[in-house]
Amino acid sequence: MKKWSFPILLIVGPFLLVFAIGVSISYGAANIDLKTVWDAVFHYNAQLVPHKIIWELRMPRVLGSVIIGACFSVSGALMQGVTRNPLADSGILGINAGAAFVLALCYAFFPALPFFYLMICSFIGAGVGAGIVYGMSSLSPNGMSPVRLVLAGAAVSALLTALSQGLAIYFQIGQDLAFWYAGGTTGIHWFELMMILPWVIGAFLAALFLSPSITILSLGDNIASGLGMHTGIIKTASIVMVLILAGAAVSVGGAIGFVGLIVPHLTRYLVGTDYRKIIPSTAILGSLLLVLADLGARSINPPYETPVGVLIALIGIPFFLYLAGSERSDH
Repeated sequence: MKKWSFPILLIVGPFLLVFAIGVSISYGAANIDLKTVWDAVFHYNAQLVPHKIIWELRMPRVLGSVIIGACFSVSGALMQGVTRNPLADSGILGINAGAAFVLALCYAFFPALPFFYLMICSFIGAGVGAGIVYGMSSLSPNGMSPVRLVLAGAAVSALLTALSQGLAIYFQIGQDLAFWYAGGTTGIHWFELMMILPWVIGAFLAALFLSPSITILSLGDNIASGLGMHTGIIKTASIVMVLILAGAAVSVGGAIGFVGLIVPHLTRYLVGTDYRKIIPSTAILGSLLLVLADLGARSINPPYETPVGVLIALIGIPFFLYLAGSERSDH
């Protein structure tokens, strides 16, 4: 079955994603039929109000969901492959919280900072969060275990979140930061997407290039070294791609957790353990998950919106607890 699941996913997945995008664009405070959506995309008329709503509000939001879902999913897959930790995810291991903390510093001390610099600061914050977590977990005399890494990630995430909230209260920027901590796609603009897109495409292509090496690395460092692989270089390059993908996603969508945990596990179940298949498959499934989650967030209690991060967490937390229980029983 897995032999055919990858080509089926590559063919069916994009069609499902395009259909979900169309439905998501058409649904909102004012419902717009799919024919109008089609006309707005391919025959845009700035004089028509529905066309302006689609182009200026809904399309950036939905395409932002596509990019954010792909970023978090691929970053989670890379982390799980490189660390051989089934619990690895940018939200759980402090990367999202680190990015959001540095964004809080920017809002507190440099409130007029352009988005480009906010994005760079998000990359730096992601690196700071990851560095602290891995530094803490490596201090143990028994080395890093998956559960120990997650505990360090939870502690660091709690600390950075508390510091961010302290900054929000002291500098009265709570309303500005609420979006990043709840996680969502409301208010995404075209220029933000254009700004992160080159970074995301570059990181995704690099992940595809690294995928054969990550497949071997996921079998263990000794096997990879025995095959002549420079494991340190592969790990470093992969972690840099993780920081770029997660940092870019947080800079526009906030600290949405668990996407990078759920999707790679689902993908491995469908297509196996070859990262040449996992990377593109996680991108498709992650995008589809976040587009549907965003649509669900708008449908639960209209006209009010439920934060997408909350909706994902309702699925992700039970999934995480299941994985943590499985990991513990294996040791």
